[in-house]
Amino acid sequence: MKKVILTLFACACFMTAIPTNAQMVGGAMMVPTKTIPENAMGADNLTTLVAAVKAAGLVETLSSTGPFTVFAPTNDAFNKLPKGTVDNLLKPENIDKLKAVLTYHVVAGRYTSKDLKNGMTLTTVNGQNLKITKKGKNWMVNGAKILVPDVIDQNGVSFVIDNVLLPN
Repeated sequence: MKKVILTLFACACFMTAIPTNAQMVGGAMMVPTKTIPENAMGADNLTTLVAAVKAAGLVETLSSTGPFTVFAPTNDAFNKLPKGTVDNLLKPENIDKLKAVLTYHVVAGRYTSKDLKNGMTLTTVNGQNLKITKKGKNWMVNGAKILVPDVIDQNGVSFVIDNVLLPN
C-alpha cells in the first residue's frame, strides 16, 4: 500500500512540474523557462540548426531578452538542400552567408499562431520579408509548412518548419 501511495505521489509531482504550455519536439520537452537555444539544443531533430547557430556565433544573441520569433528548420529540412550546401555554409569563410540564412529565420517580436494572419508579411532581423499563408489547415511561411507551432520560450516563440528558408 505504501508503494502505491508513493508511486501516485511521485507521478502527481512529476506531472505538476511540467508547464501546461510545454511541448515535445525532437524527443525533448520544450519549456517556457528555457531560452530559444536552450530548448533547441535538447531536440534531436534540430541538431543541424543548433550546429549552424553555434558556428555563426548567434547563440548569445538568440539567448538575449528578445523577444524573438524563430522559424526553426528540422534536420530533414536541411537535408533537402543540395548536397554540400550545409557543409559549405559551416566553413569559417562563409560565416556571413550562414548568418544571412539564419537571421532570415528570425523575426523581432513574439508571435504565436493566434497572431498569424493569412497573407501577412513579417520582417526578419536580416531585413527581408517572410510571407505567412494558410493552406487548408496548415500554416506556411514562405511555402515551408509549420510542423510544430507555438513552442513558447523564455525569450520568444519558435515554430518548427519543414524547409530551410533562403534569403534573396
